[in-house]
Amino acid sequence: MPKKIYVGNLNYNTDEDRLADHFAQFGNVLSTKIIFDRETNRSKGFGFVEMEEDDAAEAAISALNNQDLDGRNLRVNEAIERERRPRNDNFRY
Repeated sequence: MPKKIYVGNLNYNTDEDRLADHFAQFGNVLSTKIIFDRETNRSKGFGFVEMEEDDAAEAAISALNNQDLDGRNLRVNEAIERERRPRNDNFRY
């Protein structure tokens, strides 16, 4: 079963391909997603990696947490699903 991993403290110049390559040494990476600010289109410094196997994901979390990637020590742990917030259709600018 696929496992989603949170990756924080990313260098703002790290791209999704670089992130996927970094995690691929532990197993098959299904997807990567770096989160960007909507207004500036600049990385927010965190993202997610989805790995095919639980064992590979656990190995990646253990090995890569607090390790350097592009000059920054990563924060790596299992992603927690966030609650869906109700949409506020009454919001006006």
